[in-house]
Amino acid sequence: MALEVGAKQGVINQFKLHEKDTGSPEVQVALLTQRITYLTEHFKVHMKDHHSRRGLLKLVGRRRRLLDYLKRSDVDRYKRVLADLGLRK
Repeated sequence: MALEVGAKQGVINQFKLHEKDTGSPEVQVALLTQRITYLTEHFKVHMKDHHSRRGLLKLVGRRRRLLDYLKRSDVDRYKRVLADLGLRK
């Protein structure tokens, strides 16, 4: 299921680096995190939805690769994204 336009725009506005930013790693990770959270809640109700579970695992892998890239390129941005999204403890 696609994200609502208002919710997606809110995430983009929160994590964008400049005025027309929609594709920076921070924005991509935030959008993926929102979709992962939605699917996690979906699986609490629909436990046998294995096809969507595969999609969730692909999203988690994509987010992991983006975070690895961000960690390699700029550690400060990486730590800021983790703190803002609450991904690590």
